[in-house]
Amino acid sequence: MSPIAGSGQQSATSLRVLTRTGDSAEIAEWAGGKGKNLHSLTAAGFRVPDWSVIGLDVFTEFARRSGLDTRLAALLAGAPRGGERRTSAEIAALIAGAPLDEDVTEAVRRAYEQVGGGLVAVRSSGADEDGAQHSFAGQFDSFLNVSGLEEVVAHVRRCWASAFSERSLHYRAQRALAPSAGGVAVIVQRMVPAERSGVLFTVDPTTGSTGRYVVSAVYGLGEGLVSGAVDADTVVLDAASGERLHAVVGDKQESYGAGTGPGCAIRPVAEADREVLSLSARDLARLHDVGTRVAGHYGAPQDIEWAIAGDTVWVLQSRPVTTAPAGSTATPSVPAEEARGELRIWDNSNIIESFSGIVSPLTYSFAADTYAKVYESYARALAVTPDQLREVQEWTPHLLGYFHGRVYYNLLHWYRMVRLAPLYRLNRRVLEKSLGVEESISDEAADALHPFAPRPGLRGRLDRLYRTLVFTRKFLTMGKSVDAFHRDFYRAYEVFNNVDYDALPGEETYRRFRRLQRELIEKWGPMQALDAAILLSVGLLALLTRRWLPGAPEWFTWAAASPGGDLESAEPVWALAELAALATADDQVRRLLDATSDEEAYQALREGGHTEVLAAVDAYIASYGYRSPDELKLEVPDLHEDPAGLFTMLRGALAGPVTGAGRGGDADTYLDGRLRGPRRRVYELVRGKARSSLADRERLRFCRTRAFGAAKRMLRAMGRDLARAGALDAWDDVFLLRLEEVRGAYEGMLADAELRDLVALRRRHLADDAALRAPARFTTRGAAYWSGNLERGGWAAAAVRSGARELRGTPSCPGVAEGPAVVLDTPRDVGGGILLAYRTDPGWVTALPSASALVIERGSPLTHVAVVARELGIPTVVQVKNVTTEIRGGTRLRVDGAAGTVTVLDVLDVPDVPDVPVSADAGTSTS
Repeated sequence: MSPIAGSGQQSATSLRVLTRTGDSAEIAEWAGGKGKNLHSLTAAGFRVPDWSVIGLDVFTEFARRSGLDTRLAALLAGAPRGGERRTSAEIAALIAGAPLDEDVTEAVRRAYEQVGGGLVAVRSSGADEDGAQHSFAGQFDSFLNVSGLEEVVAHVRRCWASAFSERSLHYRAQRALAPSAGGVAVIVQRMVPAERSGVLFTVDPTTGSTGRYVVSAVYGLGEGLVSGAVDADTVVLDAASGERLHAVVGDKQESYGAGTGPGCAIRPVAEADREVLSLSARDLARLHDVGTRVAGHYGAPQDIEWAIAGDTVWVLQSRPVTTAPAGSTATPSVPAEEARGELRIWDNSNIIESFSGIVSPLTYSFAADTYAKVYESYARALAVTPDQLREVQEWTPHLLGYFHGRVYYNLLHWYRMVRLAPLYRLNRRVLEKSLGVEESISDEAADALHPFAPRPGLRGRLDRLYRTLVFTRKFLTMGKSVDAFHRDFYRAYEVFNNVDYDALPGEETYRRFRRLQRELIEKWGPMQALDAAILLSVGLLALLTRRWLPGAPEWFTWAAASPGGDLESAEPVWALAELAALATADDQVRRLLDATSDEEAYQALREGGHTEVLAAVDAYIASYGYRSPDELKLEVPDLHEDPAGLFTMLRGALAGPVTGAGRGGDADTYLDGRLRGPRRRVYELVRGKARSSLADRERLRFCRTRAFGAAKRMLRAMGRDLARAGALDAWDDVFLLRLEEVRGAYEGMLADAELRDLVALRRRHLADDAALRAPARFTTRGAAYWSGNLERGGWAAAAVRSGARELRGTPSCPGVAEGPAVVLDTPRDVGGGILLAYRTDPGWVTALPSASALVIERGSPLTHVAVVARELGIPTVVQVKNVTTEIRGGTRLRVDGAAGTVTVLDVLDVPDVPDVPVSADAGTSTS
């Protein structure tokens, strides 16, 4: 007998063993769908573990020589509909007992030796598998960590038998495919010692959207994922950029790896590793790249099985995605619109310092309006041309977002704003640090962002040069500009501050408010060049620190840039410290403050005759009355209106002395020992600019607080005026209106009755909003509140409560079904009910045809049963926390597989089925 290793050709007595060097036509004919795809991937240059294929002809010859062929044909031809289980069992017994002749055993030996022996995976490869029309996903068997010729031969038999498994026969019957006695080819593939494994869809399998990739990942081998035994991580990526849009951290209690025999050894995962994503940003970037190239290679969306070992991403197999949501085309209408919508990243990193928790509609709309005016004015100050300015005006009104009462940065617009100034790449990194953004966007995504369409050619270069010159002039003269603004601001501020707005007619207060916006707020724009100066100077300082002081601690750069000295914005702190010292010196005052509440303290001081302390309190309020906790929230009274806030702060000051010690001195000491000569002089020059810029910013922030304080007094006075006029039931209802609605009331665009309706509606919504858990960062595409954007972004109930009427999970297969819940710990016929399981393994496939919907507490959209459920079109929701404990058997449910919701319609008096997690077979998967 002549071996044929690697050639794919055969002699009269030998059988086909196909390898990467085989002829493409022969591979296509004899290697099965999975083998054909492995050859295509290998030929295209992808990293694929060594493989060989025991051809379809080997099974044909085995069946002919052992006399099985006629018996198989008879069993398949005579099998009644619904009798798949008996037929399958008979065929499996025949294949297991039939003798293997020398030629067949030799073919298996050559296939095993071709990949180098040792640990291998033995995988079925059906003739029709992984095709464009029928994937046969999950219908045939694969076996992992098989070692030794005897075991390989035994598992090749089991692969052959899986061609006639109950699920495979049922799959063919459902699709009107004739039963085939042709068997399957068998792949022998080198095992990869995977550290992380998973599945990548280059289309969103839940919606059909081609704008998203979906990755599921576990530690170790992917067996835990495809079997459903391990609660995997799920990450959604933007198809075009690779940006992470959404992630669900699975529990990942266990990892699967090689053991002492066929199958997998299961090991516990450390708790710290369970609580974080198993994939790094670099891993996700590499997987996105692989997915894009594989999908491009095939020209169609792909379902890719991958593994990462060391520094290599291995492609284990790839098949086309043949399923689409019910009623959809290749690019379904609604999901495609959502996928094509503009990507937005919402981040509340440090804005919660100014606008924490639930924020009133009036506060948000006033802040958004202010940001829009300021940054439009900033663009003008940088000599942006009128046509470019019109493009800037498209995004400046949307620098902030407002979701369920919370304020977020619309982050990509802030990158656009930073790009108005030169040295964008440096400045955007400092922007992320200054905003406290924990997750940077990729360089590719950042480079694609522009404040306006860049002009090509010479004209564009001249535009950029001119703006750079304008900015450079402002950068060099920023100190003088801030001094001039400071003088003008306080001159105007005195006019607005020394007014009793409650004594004015509402129309007059409104008129002055509009004037304040023009004279104080809109003139703020040019000063935003200071923020750009800070980004530039601090960025340069950080760059010099990395190059010249590579061992500097993390705190060092910010300490080196600390302004030091007496900052205007620190004046209230020192004044409060003096007030605390005065109170501490008088034992009676101290005891009085200890014995009374913040609300009662002011009156108690008056009644106790403590005139000196009371005068100091009044002086503090006169100078700094606009400073208070949540001072930028219009709904929070300042100290003029409610002195209780001052006593809250005073108690904190009484607890300990205020010191001026900072890290600036530490920075000087660190520098003195490590940097001298010309480098030190350059460093100090850049440092001086950073320190002065930061000091100037603190002065401007103090001005901002004063301007907001004046606006707060005006808007609160307008609320009282609207209440007196009967337009509002209570004056503080004004906070439930948006700024444009307050304008509408005074400009004649809204009727009185409309304001009451708006207030009632917003009050109900904010009460509901307070019960939600708000993510720190999330992304949306298109209209943010539509298409499940917020649900995917992590907005959810703050706590799972017993008796909840609706549970949410990860959408896995769209469709809506209603019926009684059947809570199972092992698969069985559910009679058209809604199947609820804690977790699943491949055996659960047998229960799917009798289920109207599937709900799984653990797992991911890419676990085996979820994939097969999509193939069958069964509405499916996975990762539904506590579903098997919250919902009793017999409860009538409505499952929406697209929205990811499980809604309780009505509870029936049916005994519960105990919930016992299913243990998966560690040695077998269907893939």
